[in-house]
Amino acid sequence: MSAFKTAFKAIQPALERGLLAVDHAVSGYVQPRRARGKLILQPYVGWGTPQAVELSGRVLLPRALAPARKKDTRWRNFRSILRRLLSREVGGVRVVGRLGDLSASAVSDGDGYFTLTFAPTEPLAGGWHEVSLSIEGRPGTTRARVQVVAEARFGIISDLDDTVIQSDVTSLPRMLVTSLTGNARTRLPFPGVGALYRALTRDGEARNPIFYVSSSPWNFFDLLWQFLEYRRIPLGPLFLRNWGVDLLGGHGGYKHGVIERIFARFPGLNFVLVGDSGEKDPEIYAEVVRRHPGRVLAVYIRDVTGGSRDEGVLKLRGEVRKAGVDLVLAADSLNAASHAMAMGLMTPGELRSVLTSVARTYET
Repeated sequence: MSAFKTAFKAIQPALERGLLAVDHAVSGYVQPRRARGKLILQPYVGWGTPQAVELSGRVLLPRALAPARKKDTRWRNFRSILRRLLSREVGGVRVVGRLGDLSASAVSDGDGYFTLTFAPTEPLAGGWHEVSLSIEGRPGTTRARVQVVAEARFGIISDLDDTVIQSDVTSLPRMLVTSLTGNARTRLPFPGVGALYRALTRDGEARNPIFYVSSSPWNFFDLLWQFLEYRRIPLGPLFLRNWGVDLLGGHGGYKHGVIERIFARFPGLNFVLVGDSGEKDPEIYAEVVRRHPGRVLAVYIRDVTGGSRDEGVLKLRGEVRKAGVDLVLAADSLNAASHAMAMGLMTPGELRSVLTSVARTYET
């Protein structure tokens, strides 16, 4: 652990207390005034089965965010990031949602979060559905997307930072510069990752669902969603974290908890796990393999470190293999795709698409 991270961990509790005090003070000023201005709904991505679906989101005061452009300066991007981080959440607001003939409502909590749960009397069809959201007693509606999983062959659970999107998480200073001065058009994916994920999610007429689990804050949801859309990377529910100083600390418990929720929601579905060597993905995924025998088809770890870290990952690979699962430490998307084709998770034609994508990236 670097001296910077050691010092940061030492002062982290005090920073968290200070951040919480400031947040409560500002919220105390904002909340009584919420009725005076317009409120906006920030829906996330719903997910579930034909029998039960949940959709979360947030109630916010309006914020001015211009559409991202490739030519935007770092300063412009930084100001947009600040506007996201300093968004003002509004609690005590009832949100109503409609999914077809179904209706559900919930009241936003102190951080502005709400979760709607839909329990249809007749099973929903698999695939994407649309939910109409509104604030009780106010005009206007907001549209949200819900992914219903039915008849999929397998699912994919993926990290985002340094797995899909280049973030430099192994270096805190570089990670902060990359995250705070980029936008959805300027942030870069890893070579071939879009082609790899498109191959894994396609399976005949049925679509294999993908879930993204990241330690990025919910304030960045729109940026990450726009990034996935712009780079033609398959869309799926995002599981992020509440913003705070704790985001710079460990995330193993949080991430493992989300994966356990996904496994519990789809007990008959097996999964491919994708992450990177920069944080604790190998350890988390190895524990998932141990807890759920036969549920994990393969583990793909993008190698963004080296030396002693790689030795530790390779040791974990030996432990995971005892459970009958391959852990592939992949230098690029092509290595993972080659293994996936050998496993029957994609076709030779899809492997060629990944190869072409990776080669095109290195040519430019």
